Amino acid sequence: MVGPRIAVPAAALLALAALLAGCTSGGEGSERTSRPDAQSRGPAGPVPQGLERFYRQSLSWGDCADFATTERATLAFNGPDIECGRLTVPLDYDEPDGTEITLGVVRRRAGNQDERIGSLIMNPGGPGVAGMPAAASLSQKIAGTALGERFDFVGFDPRGIGASEPQIRCLTDSERDAERADDDETDNSPDGIAGQEADARAFARKCQQRTEHGEAMLANLGTRMVARDMDVLRSVLGDEKLTYLGYSYGTRLGSVYAETYPGNVRAMVLDGAIAPSKNQEEQLIAQAAGFQRAFEQFVDWCVQREDCALGADPSTATQRFQELVRPLIEQPVPAGDGRELSYDDATTATAQALYSRDLWTALNSGLDELTQGQGTSLMRLADYYNERGPDGNYSTTQDAHTAIRCVDAPAVTDRQEILRAERRYEEVAPFLDDGKPDGAALGPCAYWPVPHTLEPHLPDARGLPPVLVVSTTNDPATPYQAGVRLADALGGGLLTFDGTRHTAFLQGNECVNGAATDYLVNLELPPEGKRCT
Repeated sequence: MVGPRIAVPAAALLALAALLAGCTSGGEGSERTSRPDAQSRGPAGPVPQGLERFYRQSLSWGDCADFATTERATLAFNGPDIECGRLTVPLDYDEPDGTEITLGVVRRRAGNQDERIGSLIMNPGGPGVAGMPAAASLSQKIAGTALGERFDFVGFDPRGIGASEPQIRCLTDSERDAERADDDETDNSPDGIAGQEADARAFARKCQQRTEHGEAMLANLGTRMVARDMDVLRSVLGDEKLTYLGYSYGTRLGSVYAETYPGNVRAMVLDGAIAPSKNQEEQLIAQAAGFQRAFEQFVDWCVQREDCALGADPSTATQRFQELVRPLIEQPVPAGDGRELSYDDATTATAQALYSRDLWTALNSGLDELTQGQGTSLMRLADYYNERGPDGNYSTTQDAHTAIRCVDAPAVTDRQEILRAERRYEEVAPFLDDGKPDGAALGPCAYWPVPHTLEPHLPDARGLPPVLVVSTTNDPATPYQAGVRLADALGGGLLTFDGTRHTAFLQGNECVNGAATDYLVNLELPPEGKRCT
């Protein structure tokens, strides 16, 4: 598919915002030890037959050093009062006496234990993103607020991801670097398509070969299984009902949980909804349109500056952007440390920056560098998006993202459908048109070794208490109307944020923060039609 691999809509932005705010620094974590009073409060609520030993396990909380699988996680876990533990769940819930796997869990305890409501479990998006670092960072941001005082703030790495064991592993670090450097996706000649499909088959094979438990692990990765893990976590934390915060893909996880366990929900904030009834191609097209709108708003901001890398005329900005990035397909530019910025890197960096106005200055600087034949700043943005550390090591986010998407939805195997999607993508997001002929190469999911487990549908969660959906009018990654439809399908409330960014709650807007916090604490939805700016 044309354009960047827009894979982790909320998590990278949340982590970057936390780092910019300086709320993940500090060195207190190295001195912490397990506290004797910090055991799990569980079990609570209904316990499914045959799963008693999982629902009734105890968590021991202690130092997080062994749970940090990336530099980003190390920084996040250094905040005060952060503690980690490990949850055991069955690999296959249909065979609870079979293989067991573990999930990493992080917690910051409520500041006021006497008035503690329970745990607030969050998921930062993805799929494929480690939830522990984002939760640890946000937990510092809400310290002293009503949320921080009344809730234990809890995050977890979904099965196969981050500190959870085993991890999904497909490509090595060097293979990932090589994939980014090779813009063969723009070669849609017969030989080029054959090469792309050979790479897709190899990727699927490597995932199966390099992941512990192989096919069984891949078969049990999907969102349905993560929702079941989340119910085990709810019980072990001692909560009869779940209180949940989900961003972007986390809204999909929340709606699947709501369908599966409607009677186990206390409250849910679902921010930046993925359209539940659209297939993956439709979601990608809608996302491309959102990024085009965000690009146009970036242009409107940029042309007011004397140093705008795209010139002073908005009508020629798309052409100017293409003139800067398209040559990278044939001739990448130096990007420091012996690396070169590819077309894929440049468009990925642009997508990262369009998630938030806070990054527009960095994008303009990177594009200005590109006019001088340098790609260091854009590479830095692309690395952050791809979770590549300064040491050259990657997180497994991109591997897990593909693996989960392949098991969560039907593969696209109709080449005419792929061609139609290519054309629609270029129509709705012309700034991401690479100028090459369209192609119809099948992706890794077409060669996946296990069947998919979800179909696009509107959730049916009868008996669910009122939930709150937050939707942003100019969200580049998750369209506003997707939130409107999700709120309607779940019978919940809708909070509209008029802005240009991806997700809004705990992102600096006092109106959104106040309304969603009041709901989580007091279970009071904002008035119908409530809007924040």
